[in-house]
Amino acid sequence: MSAPKVFESEYKFLCILWDNEPINSTALVKLCKEKLGWVKGATYTVIKRLVERGVVKHQDTIVSTLVTKEDVRLSEFDELLNNRFEGSLPAFIATFSKKQSLSEKQIEDIMRIINEESEG
Repeated sequence: MSAPKVFESEYKFLCILWDNEPINSTALVKLCKEKLGWVKGATYTVIKRLVERGVVKHQDTIVSTLVTKEDVRLSEFDELLNNRFEGSLPAFIATFSKKQSLSEKQIEDIMRIINEESEG
């Protein structure tokens, strides 16, 4: 499933929701105030926007997600890869490796993923 665009503040909200869902909207408002410093109106505005875009469900005061964290991450990655690296994963990896020092464990994990993908 391709997730709709999620903005940074919405992603922070979704992280709270993923960790606590399903959750009563009043309890969610309290969590957002505690963790994000949001007022009640801001939380309900974000809930409304995400409901309209098919990201969350708000029914009978219960809020839950309709997309997974992985869905959102994949969608964001696709956008980044296509918009900044012309769809080239090797270009992305080359840029990433110049900026980020990789440990031996990280390199082994990446190689394992590549090997698993190439095997089928």
